[in-house]
Amino acid sequence: MTFENTTAWITGASSGIGAALARAFAGRGTRIVLSGRDEARLGAVARGLDTETLVLPFEVTDEPAMRAATERAVAWRGVDIFVANAGISQRSPAVETELTVYRRIIEVDLTAQIAATQALLPHMTARGSGKLVFISSIAGKVGVPLRTAYCAAKFGLIGYADALRAELSQTGVAVHVVCPGSVATEVSRNALTGSGVARGKSDKAIDEGIPPAEAAEAILEGIAAGQREIIVARGVEAAMGEMRRTPDALLDQMATMVANGYMEKMQAAES
Repeated sequence: MTFENTTAWITGASSGIGAALARAFAGRGTRIVLSGRDEARLGAVARGLDTETLVLPFEVTDEPAMRAATERAVAWRGVDIFVANAGISQRSPAVETELTVYRRIIEVDLTAQIAATQALLPHMTARGSGKLVFISSIAGKVGVPLRTAYCAAKFGLIGYADALRAELSQTGVAVHVVCPGSVATEVSRNALTGSGVARGKSDKAIDEGIPPAEAAEAILEGIAAGQREIIVARGVEAAMGEMRRTPDALLDQMATMVANGYMEKMQAAES
């Protein structure tokens, strides 16, 4: 597929992978909707894009604000591609992590992404087209120490996306899961410690990770190729991702179940 004359809405777009995706899409003639908490930083990203751009700032966990943003995005140019990219990571042992940290990370990285998708689904299913892109992580495939909350959220995001993909398989709406490894962003610096404060420093693996622009290009190539699971990683992280990759045959089996009336039969049995 090509991305020209489509509209992509990206959350968490003020920096990192989100901002890099905005630039990559814009370079292919895509209109861009940018969302995040920091309107000034979103504006700076928008000014660097040679395409039509709409800035919609909101806190991702503010559901009324998110629903208002959804209405504005749909009314502006429609939404062909939605990238659920907003998120926050963690660096703390489970035994030293307060439950409020688990709640915060799961709310931001999982619940808010589900809520935004649910708000947008009627728009895509009504017209019979669209692409939903969920930015998970290699840590959404493999349990990584010091990231129990983050792994819980990112594993959950993949589960939601995989089930949703099967449900939507007859509607024309595609679902893509992206599992990045270490990408050179602020993710480690902004990660929460066990007490819930920002860590304030980065990791060597992150600092030496894949440049965001390179990661964005790999993601767009995977979307264009119709890959349902897109692993963007190097070295041992790539190997871990491939070891835990969901087989296409299994994803096909779920879609076939839906095509053969699985959902209708289950709903009829419950009525």
